[in-house]
Amino acid sequence: MDKTNEHILRLIADYTSKEISLKELKELEDWVNADQEHKAIFNSYVAIYKKAKGATFLENVNTDTAWEAIVAKLDNVAEFAANSKKKKTNTLKPFIKYAVAASIIFIAGLFYKNSINKTDVDITPTEVVIQDPILPGTDKAILTLANGTSIALEKGENYKKENLNSNGEELVYTDENVTEIVFNYLTVPRGGQFFIQLADGTKVWLNSDSKLKYPQSFIEGEARSVELVYGEAYFDVSPSTAHKGATFKVLSKYQNIEVLGTEFNVKAYEDDENLYTTLVEGKVALQKEGFKSYLMPGYQSITGKNNNDDFSVHKVDVAAEISWKKGLFSFKRESLKDIMKTLSRWYDVDVVIVNKELENIEFKGVFGKDQTIEEVLTLIKNTNFINQFTIHEKTVLIN
Repeated sequence: MDKTNEHILRLIADYTSKEISLKELKELEDWVNADQEHKAIFNSYVAIYKKAKGATFLENVNTDTAWEAIVAKLDNVAEFAANSKKKKTNTLKPFIKYAVAASIIFIAGLFYKNSINKTDVDITPTEVVIQDPILPGTDKAILTLANGTSIALEKGENYKKENLNSNGEELVYTDENVTEIVFNYLTVPRGGQFFIQLADGTKVWLNSDSKLKYPQSFIEGEARSVELVYGEAYFDVSPSTAHKGATFKVLSKYQNIEVLGTEFNVKAYEDDENLYTTLVEGKVALQKEGFKSYLMPGYQSITGKNNNDDFSVHKVDVAAEISWKKGLFSFKRESLKDIMKTLSRWYDVDVVIVNKELENIEFKGVFGKDQTIEEVLTLIKNTNFINQFTIHEKTVLIN
């Protein structure tokens, strides 16, 4: 395959997966605008790419033939380009809602499906076995009161008691004057998520497989403390100025976080080796085993669970880190093993990677949490990372 064509295909792949640099974007834009045929090829690819969710593609396709097929597919380039011009849209305006890390094989397979004869390619067929449909997670949680009573909170079920109210999709507490702290627990199972507004006005989004311990009401003027027992939570903290200077603390087994009023994300799953704190805005102080460190917006701290000295701070893509709160999975070069952990929590399944050599393969992509697990796994498979996945009851096998 011509190296120029291969390079352009890779630029388009990086563009659709939103991993293209500014320099590469300018190069791609120049290529698109240099020729009406180039623009037609680009528009044709991304138009089909938008519809590719859940489709089945073939692997090991001859990319020389694929490139020729892309061009051949456009029987009326001039008309296509003219129609594109009439729309007066920016060709390179981002519009891909769901994107995976596309590759040459992905593109070639896409056009093979539509226009290449089997005799032109070298195909190694693979099998996708799906036995039982697995639905995405929903809003659900278990509320445990101070007296030990447990209430299932889920859509369509209302619950009201004293200073708390739930419509099955969120739990809201109202403030009341108390002289003694009484704790409640909110447990979100695998396959669930839930929103809670604490009595002080602090908003908390809990991800799948998470548990939060918190006061039913806070004592006026005293420090406000909650505990993330395990899991992941996004906090939008009511400022201390609204509570007579009372600070807000998020306690956990491996570190404590003190804030005055800010937004941040804490990821502290029991089966992860590290604890991750990502600051969206404001300022937080992290405390662990006698030392204290401050975190600035746009940065993430990584705290090792097995080593008290294992602590580091890195600048991160905050939008990607908190995308779960907005209904998305956003993976930025994460290992297949870690991706499967995330999917297992949301879809409440057990995932077994049969071929251990696949565990550390890195992947990038964005998916909607409303997509089925079959759609997500098929998209991952189409990038040639895995050969096959099998779903049986609540277990996914990958090899």
